[in-house]
Amino acid sequence: MSLFRINIDITKSNSNITYKTKTVFMGSCFTENIGDRLFELKFPVEINPFGIQYNPTSVKNSLNLLIDKKIFIQNDIHFYNERWFSFYHHSKFSNSDKEKCLYNINTKIKQASEFLENADTLFITFGTAWVYQLKENREIVSNCHKLPANQFNRFLLDVDDIYNDYLILIKRLSDLNPKLRIIFTISPIRHLTDGAVGNQISKSTLILAVNKLKEHFNNVEYFPSYEIMMDDLRDYRFYTDDMFHINETAINYIWQKFSETYFDDDTKNIINRIEKIIKNKYHKPFNPTSQQYKDFLKNNSDKINNLLQQYPYLDLEDENFFFND
Repeated sequence: MSLFRINIDITKSNSNITYKTKTVFMGSCFTENIGDRLFELKFPVEINPFGIQYNPTSVKNSLNLLIDKKIFIQNDIHFYNERWFSFYHHSKFSNSDKEKCLYNINTKIKQASEFLENADTLFITFGTAWVYQLKENREIVSNCHKLPANQFNRFLLDVDDIYNDYLILIKRLSDLNPKLRIIFTISPIRHLTDGAVGNQISKSTLILAVNKLKEHFNNVEYFPSYEIMMDDLRDYRFYTDDMFHINETAINYIWQKFSETYFDDDTKNIINRIEKIIKNKYHKPFNPTSQQYKDFLKNNSDKINNLLQQYPYLDLEDENFFFND
């Protein structure tokens, strides 16, 4: 009997993501969907040190800043609507206090730069090829910070522009960290503010650019999250009420495909054990002073100790503290 759907077969990657794999996530909000899952499961990850970024140029600029270990000074930030901000950063870094804004930006860059130098994997998600360019200095911004639209030019990046930028960037990344492998993906979230046709042109531009990079570099892979959503889960029941963000069911399905592609059996086993511990951590006891609850805490503490004996590199400090407090 027909399944009435297309199953996207993904070749299992030769290079797994394990609990020893340090992974940097950069790009759109879909990057955080995957990165946050890994973070919750206690994988060593660094997620969007500049905040969410949608276009390839902004991601490229941010990675260059990490490679250069850029230190932001007052001339690098701006003041508008009673807040200091950076055009390279998401608004979550904005602050009414100039010094706090700079401190938060520079602290994160220092942390992420050190992580990138020792990372095993860089996961980049492109959301759109449409960009906003500040008219004043012709810089492409990561975030407009609600400045008036007449201060920006808006245009579509070209395939070759993206390709040539990333030829240089990937060479710099390889010089910084020769073991680094790069996984590109295209966000399955449609940017309907670009219009239906504009969104398709944008996504096609991104796919073509990434494919050229994949053909050029041995350390570049592609994970087809966009294709899974468009061809496998092509039904509005997999979207939220706004009809363009994907819902939890879709995210879980793509996560399953990601797991099958990048996790070995040992990693999957560790995930299952950690998931049970995390679930128990949020268990609400009927009587916190009962012997039954004390036994429950002891049982989970033993599970953590057993895991750490087998895999001493796991970061279960928070869970260990919770069950032994």
